[in-house]
Amino acid sequence: MILVIEQLLNGMGYGFMLFLLAAGLTLVFGIMDVMNLAHGSLFMTGAYVAAQAHVHSGSFAAALIIAVVITVMVALLLEVLLMRRLYGRDHLAQVLATFGVILVADDLVKMIWGPSPVMAPTPASLAGPIELIPGLPYPSYRLLILGGGLLVALGLYLLVNHTRVGMRVRAGASDRGMAELMGVRVGRVFNGVFLLGAALAALAGGLMGPIMAVQVGMGESILIPALVVIVIGGIGSVRGALVASMLVGLVDTIGRAFLPMLLRATLSPTTAADLAPLFAEIAMYALMAVVLSFKPTGLFATRA
Repeated sequence: MILVIEQLLNGMGYGFMLFLLAAGLTLVFGIMDVMNLAHGSLFMTGAYVAAQAHVHSGSFAAALIIAVVITVMVALLLEVLLMRRLYGRDHLAQVLATFGVILVADDLVKMIWGPSPVMAPTPASLAGPIELIPGLPYPSYRLLILGGGLLVALGLYLLVNHTRVGMRVRAGASDRGMAELMGVRVGRVFNGVFLLGAALAALAGGLMGPIMAVQVGMGESILIPALVVIVIGGIGSVRGALVASMLVGLVDTIGRAFLPMLLRATLSPTTAADLAPLFAEIAMYALMAVVLSFKPTGLFATRA
């Protein structure tokens, strides 16, 4: 039971990090109708900058703030130089252009930090475990991830559904022409949405740095689960992104933890060790296939 609870918490923590990445991606895609594959590169930028800033400043909170600010500045430059030329273009052009950004971003990271992974230290105050219940010590840093993800999810819900800014965002997404006639500066609102997505990606990268390898290409590896999340949750739905992130995080984590045990009961240890990671990864796509077979537009689609 202790192992099950621990893996459930790990899955929720991974799910919240996926949510931070997927929420920005689903807002940009669902509201602006722009497929931005470079979103993973913004995640990587946040992780590298946060790791470097933490080493030099000694403050993890300051490192996160610096990472978010610098990543937003990079995203602003990307939006001005490239993304504005892609608005209104077909998705194939957007995918090709932003995939090119991924290649450039990976080479720039190699030039600045080198090809080897960078160590992102865990904050000293959060290095030890906290005993949640007798017999269950849990890393305090992972609890920070759980709490931070929950706060961001609540903040996004309030922003999108209960503020004037969120009202303008929803109006521009529903009918851009009518919103502009009513005086809403939709272009400026969409710019803000793009930068908000970049800030969330940077925050996710900074938080995930101490528990995963900060290395070239890390954005692409987590971008695929994020895309699965927005497909399952429904494009443009923040609530759908949250629910789908929890589902994907739990399925992935529990699969990697318990599938080897189940396979070793029926197969040889070598075969079980080879097949377990593959089956655990397939489980995420199997979940997507099951959801789409019943809800082709996702769990909480805002539009067809």
